[in-house]
Amino acid sequence: MTVVPPSFDLLPGDPASPVILHVPHSAREIPDDVRSGIVLDDAALERELDHITDAHTATVAEEAARAAGVTPWRFVNRLSRLVVDPERFPDEREEMLAVGMGAVYTRTTHKDVLRPDGFDAGPLIERYFHPYASAMTEAVSDRLAATGRCVIVDVHSYPTTPLPYELHADGPRPPVCLGTDPFHTPPALLDAAREAFARCGETGLDSPFAGTYVPLRYYGRRAEVTALMVEIRRDTYMTEPGGSAHEGLARLASALTALVDAV
Repeated sequence: MTVVPPSFDLLPGDPASPVILHVPHSAREIPDDVRSGIVLDDAALERELDHITDAHTATVAEEAARAAGVTPWRFVNRLSRLVVDPERFPDEREEMLAVGMGAVYTRTTHKDVLRPDGFDAGPLIERYFHPYASAMTEAVSDRLAATGRCVIVDVHSYPTTPLPYELHADGPRPPVCLGTDPFHTPPALLDAAREAFARCGETGLDSPFAGTYVPLRYYGRRAEVTALMVEIRRDTYMTEPGGSAHEGLARLASALTALVDAV
């Protein structure tokens, strides 16, 4: 019998903390029954995981949480985004469907076939996507109930050189990109992030990736739920693609700690 690893973990922080560090793309784990639906051979799949995984971002969040004055909560995806991508819309609203990378990917970062044409994404959406979304929604609800607000900080990374799947690859690729939402990213949160990450080099805005993650129950409805996406250029903390971390990771974790402490 195949043992399916947990899909996600909610790692408790201080009851008084409004902050959730959300780490959706750091894992490489793919359950055997999901692997069987992927057409790549093992070597090609490992290469794809090297490119698509936000390697070491769970470690960045863990070290930041450990050092923070008030420990934030952490919501960490334990499965690869090649299982499902919890930050995509599961329907036609998702612009990444244009390159076969909706909630369930059918194409790779290099636009090769990942899953066959006609693949039924429904069972993966039901098994993994909806429970993840529900759990994240409840985590936000708990922070609202406990503190009157919630601050979601998405922790991501991106490659130094654009990959073929990227829809908006022509803009700047700064060491740290801050993704924002016009409703859920107030100026004070953005200013705090710019100050915190200044030690890591230039910070840019919404390029090459834009937006934030907010559960749909609260999206556009509750200003007490604020959100920011932190996209870290991979050469600043690791060997690309998919290699080990270097000394830059500690600097980034310290910057994230500073942001947590500020908000």
